[in-house]
Amino acid sequence: MNSIESGLIVAACVFAGGMTGLLLHGYLPEAHRSKETQDVVRLGTGMLSVLASLVLGLLIATAKQTYDMVDHEMRQYSADLLLLNETLRDYGDDAAEPRDLLRRHAEKVLHDVWPRIAKQQQIPAVRLEDREAALLLERVRETIRALVPADTGQKWLQEQALLVSTSLLRQRLVIIQQEGDSVQPVILGILVAWISFIFASFGLNAPRNATVAGAFLVCSLAIGGAIFLVLEMDRPLNGVMKISSTPMVKALDEMK
Repeated sequence: MNSIESGLIVAACVFAGGMTGLLLHGYLPEAHRSKETQDVVRLGTGMLSVLASLVLGLLIATAKQTYDMVDHEMRQYSADLLLLNETLRDYGDDAAEPRDLLRRHAEKVLHDVWPRIAKQQQIPAVRLEDREAALLLERVRETIRALVPADTGQKWLQEQALLVSTSLLRQRLVIIQQEGDSVQPVILGILVAWISFIFASFGLNAPRNATVAGAFLVCSLAIGGAIFLVLEMDRPLNGVMKISSTPMVKALDEMK
């Protein structure tokens, strides 16, 4: 289920809670609609509203942290690709093979994460398994290790290239491990249940007219939009709010 569908389902649940409260208002006995009863219900929903706000704020903070972390890692990854390419360029013509493998790896990453940008860059649209990207990067390190330095300068460049290639392998694993959802469905379900109950209590104390129903609809869509944003930030490599492709595009342009 994508973020848009989840947001719409949340909005529907919250709106259904409000409308259920409006329908129940007419069936409650007069004793259950007294001012004292309404005050008690308001106190309970007020406390529940505070809890829901805290949980929603926690979800937003968690998702934003995940988004920023993956964005930082991808920018660092692109910078290291450039650094390794420059190091191999300084090494000389003997490093042409690892440079070519590095460029192919960058194209693979760009095509996997940003297929639309890859199409604009005229990168072949052949889909490969993720393992192929890892093998290309591992072959880069192996071809660097196979280089035979002619002097101390090339020896130093080889050592630096090995360090950067190892760092790239580690960063790739970190990015892959951060792709999983950090927002647990259980927490999201409990939060939606709380908000639906809050809207139901609003409906119990509200008059039954189109203005109230319209207000419930607008508020429900706003809450669904908030959940949509949380889920989108929790999936920075997929969806509408995907992290920027600019660093990787610039790195690949430099390699070419």
